Amino acid sequence: MAYVLLGVAILAEVLATSLLKSTAGFSRLWPTVGCLTGYVLAFLLLAQAVKEIPVGVAYALWSGLGTAAIVAIGAVFLDEPVGIAKVAGIALIIAGVVIVNLTGEH
Repeated sequence: MAYVLLGVAILAEVLATSLLKSTAGFSRLWPTVGCLTGYVLAFLLLAQAVKEIPVGVAYALWSGLGTAAIVAIGAVFLDEPVGIAKVAGIALIIAGVVIVNLTGEH
């Protein structure tokens, strides 16, 4: 169950981060409400998840999967460029998350 909570927390954080640009510096009401709601939900769920998942493992998954998702969303929906360096960086982040999770220390 803790990993389900973590997964939903990651989705909420990705949604909130995706809304950041549309808030126009928190000057547009509804995108701002959506963004802040997403972050609050994300942190509440993360706090519940780390009751059973080691913080290092949870944060590695949170940051790695979230970063990869945001890069993909930026490329597909926000027309942000994706070069070889960005792809390599994301691959290294994902490799790091895998290594942290494969150590078996959790």
